[in-house]
Amino acid sequence: MRGRLDELRGPVPPRAHDARAIAALAANPGCARRAVLDAAGVDKDLTARHVGFPAPFGQSQFAITRGNVFEALVKENGCAELLRLLRELLGLPIAQVGYQDVESVGSHLRHSHTRALIDRAAREGDDAAAFYDHPLLSLRIAGQTSYLEPDVVAFQVGGRFHIVEIKSFAVIDGQAEPEKVAAAARQAAVYVLALRALLADLGHDPERVSHDVVLVCPENFANRPVATLVDVRRQLAVLRRQLDRMTRVDHLVEELPPGITFDLAPDAEGTPTRPAREVAGALRQVPARYAPDCLSACDMCMFCRDEARCGGSTDQLGRQVRDQLGGVSGVAEALALAEGAAEPAEGQEEIAQLLRLAHRLREESLG
Repeated sequence: MRGRLDELRGPVPPRAHDARAIAALAANPGCARRAVLDAAGVDKDLTARHVGFPAPFGQSQFAITRGNVFEALVKENGCAELLRLLRELLGLPIAQVGYQDVESVGSHLRHSHTRALIDRAAREGDDAAAFYDHPLLSLRIAGQTSYLEPDVVAFQVGGRFHIVEIKSFAVIDGQAEPEKVAAAARQAAVYVLALRALLADLGHDPERVSHDVVLVCPENFANRPVATLVDVRRQLAVLRRQLDRMTRVDHLVEELPPGITFDLAPDAEGTPTRPAREVAGALRQVPARYAPDCLSACDMCMFCRDEARCGGSTDQLGRQVRDQLGGVSGVAEALALAEGAAEPAEGQEEIAQLLRLAHRLREESLG
């Protein structure tokens, strides 16, 4: 199967998955196109740009700078401000904890150093407490090892590890944008899964990693940080299912036509040599499950949205509407059923009645 995935990717190295990319898997677990591309290690960002549909998202330099400044504030003086937040949030009875800057050992040693630190902390017992700043974790994704860097791993009193995720979006009057919180929760769930895998590999109980992650954000547009616990059990369950699905992606690959490839082999200047039309044609042979939420999570979102619009798919209306329409997959078909211009097929009788009722109510209100 690895050989077939390499054929799909073409003669280029596989793209490593970062935490954001892995978290996006949990955002749309039913998309076969994303599962195949990720399992093969295809560069989705380059693919989208090559076929003329670059993704619209990405942090501005201003946002990156603001995030770095806020993270430095939270971590200054050996995470003193973060310790204050955790004492209040988790009810810690201690005044101070140890601090380990894992980044200081150099990039080639960070992963092994992280393993040694976590192993020692897990063996020292319930009284040990330390911050591990920018540790380097690993996670196997469809046969490939991806390296992940959480903001902080906090080992707290009671023998529990907590992932700390520091974000620069504001919490206003106790509320933050739900979409941003959801994205942060999915990303933190990736780190929880990776740290649990590390503990299990070291012979410790993986459940010592709490499913409650600590989300730290600025409060009311000021730089004063506020912390809250976010339960990521649901995100963990979705993420496990999707990663397992990628591991067993063979049934999706077997359904693809022979000879299909997403080859992006570059020329001397780094530009893909394969015509964009051929790459787009290959992509369309793998079914997608587009939803408007993809616009903030997947590099292929604009390509899939254009495909859904041109094909008149109900996917473009959002997951809730798509799921409510059941076996009606096209907008034109839904309108025909609503207006009575088409008879419902077997299994469409109930949704046809609802559509006709909605159409009648609309006509009455407009009249």
